[in-house]
Amino acid sequence: MSTAITVYVPRDSTALALGAEQVAAAIVQQAQQRGLAINLVRNGSRGMFWLEPLVEVATAAGRIGYGPVEPDDVASLFDADFLAGGQHRLALGLVEEIPYLKNQERLTFARVGVTDPLSLDDYLAHEGYAGLRRALELPSAAVVQEVLDSGLRGRGGAAFPTGIKWKTVLGAQSQQKYIVCNADEGDSGTFSDRMVMEDDPFMLIEGMTIAALAVGASQGYIYVRSEYPHAIAALNQAISTANSHHYLGENILGSPHTFHLEVRKGAGAYICGEETALLESLEGKRGVVRAKPPLPAIEGLFGKPTVINNVISLASVPIILARGAAFYKNYGMGRSLGTLPMQLAGNIRYGGLVEKAFGVTLRELLIDFGGGTASGKPIRAVQVGGPLGPYLPESLFDTKLDYEAMAAVGGMLGHGGIVVFDDSVDMARQARYAMQFCAIESCGKCTPCRIGSTRGVEVIDKIVAGRADKIQQIHLLRDLCDTMINGSLCAMGSMTPLPVLSALDHFPEDFASGAVDKAA
Repeated sequence: MSTAITVYVPRDSTALALGAEQVAAAIVQQAQQRGLAINLVRNGSRGMFWLEPLVEVATAAGRIGYGPVEPDDVASLFDADFLAGGQHRLALGLVEEIPYLKNQERLTFARVGVTDPLSLDDYLAHEGYAGLRRALELPSAAVVQEVLDSGLRGRGGAAFPTGIKWKTVLGAQSQQKYIVCNADEGDSGTFSDRMVMEDDPFMLIEGMTIAALAVGASQGYIYVRSEYPHAIAALNQAISTANSHHYLGENILGSPHTFHLEVRKGAGAYICGEETALLESLEGKRGVVRAKPPLPAIEGLFGKPTVINNVISLASVPIILARGAAFYKNYGMGRSLGTLPMQLAGNIRYGGLVEKAFGVTLRELLIDFGGGTASGKPIRAVQVGGPLGPYLPESLFDTKLDYEAMAAVGGMLGHGGIVVFDDSVDMARQARYAMQFCAIESCGKCTPCRIGSTRGVEVIDKIVAGRADKIQQIHLLRDLCDTMINGSLCAMGSMTPLPVLSALDHFPEDFASGAVDKAA
């Protein structure tokens, strides 16, 4: 009997939405009809979404890709002997040689698309749990120091040094400490957290386990929004597997350490991406922002010291422990070290995930990777960092993507989401959308955010209507934004003005004003 040939069809929700389940079923059916032995592996997406469903075949030369494949294409793939890497109109050659993928620096996403996400054997065969094994050999303070030395900063938006947060929790005196993963990925154009949870869940579990060893925590929670059912299912299955193989639970890998991990489902409130509102929700209360201090590192979940980190922050930890801080900090620039998974969305020709070291320019991402707009029109604006991020004009596209360089031009990196707009966009409408989004999603605890966002929508409507007092209304809008920035309790209210002000500053013509006064 001939040796079974391995065929990969992604199980990522993006691929599923594009018909991957039907493609996988068609491949199995065709193989059976033709008496061919195949080993079908449901891997994760490579992040090249315009090629999904991307079918890969293992050959002696490497994995050959075909895509985007529809169920009706499967018979012709078999006719072309695609199991041997045969030529076909959908043939892409060696997947690792596709420039979009080859020109990345995949550290966190090294396994994504390569392995079966739910196979522990696959994970272990690709450096999985090497970081945890090293962490088990080190004292807690040394693990924290490794993360400090790596320069890893929070990948959720605030960019606070991860090691400092861990060091604070390590030093806190308490019988009970917690590790909480903020997987409430709600920013527009972002999907890197979802991809980690669906396509490499053991990496997140390992990162959280290392964090628990580092600070002395015995319980962890992953807070996932309910809109991510595939991620929740993958996490629960991976946690079950990790428990049964002693990578979680009592006496981890024969050590005296204990760490229990559970998934908690959020109801999809954007404000619960703010860490203190998330903690309130985890405790079974309404997701409302807490005043700080005290910081969650001192009094967090149920009043106990808590490490709360974003998915990508925690998922970056295993490779830091496995290969050392020096290896990780060798990537990046300035104070922005390592890599960041950038997500290209909106009006973009090649949408998907690009993991690059800090220092790549926005233009390189938009043109070299993204291929410009899907519409073929010029790019007029991009919003980086989610719905609270400023709109950046073409004149700023050569800015290097690191936290300080972006801040210097009034931008932000946030979670690495990049939403692209062509020259048909109405930036006044986008500014209004930002204010309206805040009005809808505000938790309502503080007046500047709750009332300011509602009044902001009204003022923008007056400006766009072309009233005689338009200039006065623009001054009023800027004053309102200033109040929100300086008076709001959390980033929801203090950052909502950023897209509004950037639209006013960079695209004044869209507010039906030839010369908008930029003075406060």
